[in-house]
Order: sequence, then C-alpha cells, then structure tokens
Amino acid sequence: MNERIQKLLAVAGVASRREAERWIADGRVTVNGATAKLGDRASRHDEVRLDGRKVDLEEAGTSTRVIAYNKPVGEVSTRNDPEGRPTVFDHLPRTKNERWINVGRLDINTSGLLLFTTDGELANKLMHPSSEVDREYAVRVRGDVDEDMIKRLKDGVLLEDGMARFTDVRYFDGEGQNKWYHVVVMEGRNREVRRLWESQDVAVSRLKRVRYGCIFLPGAVPVGTWVELGQKEVNDLYDMVGLKRRQAKRFVGKERDQHQRQARKQKIRQTAGRRRRNDG
Repeated sequence: MNERIQKLLAVAGVASRREAERWIADGRVTVNGATAKLGDRASRHDEVRLDGRKVDLEEAGTSTRVIAYNKPVGEVSTRNDPEGRPTVFDHLPRTKNERWINVGRLDINTSGLLLFTTDGELANKLMHPSSEVDREYAVRVRGDVDEDMIKRLKDGVLLEDGMARFTDVRYFDGEGQNKWYHVVVMEGRNREVRRLWESQDVAVSRLKRVRYGCIFLPGAVPVGTWVELGQKEVNDLYDMVGLKRRQAKRFVGKERDQHQRQARKQKIRQTAGRRRRNDG
C-alpha cells in the first residue's frame, strides 16, 4: 500500500510528520533515486533515502520506544541550540537507527515531564489539538488569588493569540502570597500557563509539568534523568489517541547495562549545568 512519504518516515521513527515535510521540501529525501516532492507516495518496499542514507521501512510500525524525562530548569526543548545552551536531548539514551522525537516542549524555565518516542505518528497525534490531550502543571504563584479570579481563568481569558483557559484549577499548598496550584490545559501553546496567570497580575515563580494525558511524572525519576515506559503505559498512550498498539521496545543486554551505569553516574540536576564545548 502506498502512503505519503512523510507518514512513512514518521512511522519509521525517523522524524515527526512536520519535520519530515520540511526535509522533503528541502530536497533531502529520495525515492528509488528520484528527489521526492511533497504529496508523493511510496510503499515500504521502495528505496527511501534521507541525505543519501537508506531508511529501513519494512519493519517500520511494528514497535516503538517511549521514555519519560524529568526536565530540569535551564534546558531548551530543541535538538540543537544556536546559543550553545544545554538541550533536553543531551542526556537521552542513544538508539541504533532510531531518532528521539519530543512530544511537545517545555520552556527553559519550566521543569518536569517531557515524553520522547521513536514513533513520529504517535508524537504527532499526542501533540495535535484534535486529540484533546490534557496537560497538568504544578505552579507556584505570587499574588492574591480569589474565587473570582479562578472562575475567570476557567471561563477563558483573551490573550494575544486568542482565547485560553484552564479546564481545572485546584489549590494544592502554601500560605500568604506564595501558593501552589495544580492547573490543567488542553493545548501546548507557548508559555500558556504563565501568560494566563500573568493576565490576572499574578506572577509565576515556579512551574512544573506533572502529567501529560494518561502519563504522570514518575516519582522515582530524579531531575535530569529518564525512565522507559512499559507495555501497559505505551498501550494507554496509543489507545488515548486512537492509534493501533505497538510493541514497546526496551533496552536489553549490553545496551541496558550501559544506560544503567550512565544513570548511576549522573548527578541529580535541579537545574541544567553549562553545556561542555566540544573542541575536538
């Protein structure tokens, strides 16, 4: 069966659909020796290459990896940062012939749960507004918060990029001017949680994502480290967005031992340290 090339690349875990579309537009993808164009289709038996390297499509779509990363403050949610700042990809496990795709982003001053997968189709569905996947944050605010304000935040506030609202706001802890709340949003708009509170003249002093859809931030995962999701959790993610389930791949043997040694050596990082320069 022929499918759009960007979908095949996403299913193969090479990139998200959006990123694959950019590669096709830039002329980096070929099918059977011919440069691909947006809208072209191919089958899993065609020879698809990215930057001259063959992409294995025959086994694509049969398995996946998903990890939960506990992001520290100070890392940017991009693969390469022109300013040389630490990125969320710096401490992820290396995989053979697979590429980690981040499910959404967290800004540099936000910590907490960030999901990564090798399935571009899953990443795309989890991020797309039509899937209506909710995100929960723990937020510490400075300022006076009353029931009228909470009602406004849940009813909707007009921001510069349109209406936004919390679907839920719950008091969690704290007294006086510094209080913790848990809030839920249905979209991943840039700095949405901060901007909603700021619209009410309330400052956000700390922000941490604690849940993405059906996946909670595991309590046993130190800041700056990651954990593989098991088959049940992976099944839950696929079911949530209406995709066919895949087998959850796990690191085994030498790969697993290597990553476990790396995790033991890694210090708990509440904030990201300076990125080392590579002078080699």
